[in-house]
Amino acid sequence: MSELVRLSPASPEGLRTLELQRPDKANALSAELVDGIHASLDAIGAETRALLITGEGKNFCAGFDFTAYEQQSEGDLLLRFVRIDQLLARLRAADCLTIAWVSGAAFGAGADIACSCAIRIGTPAARFRFPGFQFGVALGTRRLAAIAGAERARRILLHNEELDAHAALECGLLSELSEEVDPQARVEALMHSTRKLDATSLRSLFALTDAGDADRDLAELVRSVSRPGLHARIAAYRRA
Repeated sequence: MSELVRLSPASPEGLRTLELQRPDKANALSAELVDGIHASLDAIGAETRALLITGEGKNFCAGFDFTAYEQQSEGDLLLRFVRIDQLLARLRAADCLTIAWVSGAAFGAGADIACSCAIRIGTPAARFRFPGFQFGVALGTRRLAAIAGAERARRILLHNEELDAHAALECGLLSELSEEVDPQARVEALMHSTRKLDATSLRSLFALTDAGDADRDLAELVRSVSRPGLHARIAAYRRA
């Protein structure tokens, strides 16, 4: 298991916590961190009724880590984005209740991770932004539109809007707001209210209410990232 991710043992009620542990980089998604999340999901079995995803420190996740991107080939960058897209699909298809606890920034792929969870609880410090199209990358778009509605999603993406906690709650990115510092009590209440649903029922419920199409999402991502000029697009975005 990666040192950048902490996966707690299952509680007697079946709750496990997956914490992103890269606070000095606002939990930005390096290749190693993404691999660690995948490994954590591999380790989750039938003992888990709910998975709580949190970020260590002041932020949930700042999205794709662009550190030294210039030294990576466009093929290497493509693989990194594909691994993130696969992660989003795994969260949406999970056999357990997935809950994101969003405090601070949830930007880019970090916002997509939160949106891939069935329930998204935010603190007043929560902030969302989806800048992928600013450098030509289509990631998590269909899920954003399913949650916020097509017209609202278009405005968010066109103008690279940053949404505070109340705006995120209003358009559905957050399921609810919480003033609590510790999510334990609220998560336990959510688990109690869904206790009669087994894993098969949960999976069916999420599949029937998820407008996403994992294969189409992956195809659109690959087309967007493989378009020539990725390095230049990223550089222009970062300068802006």
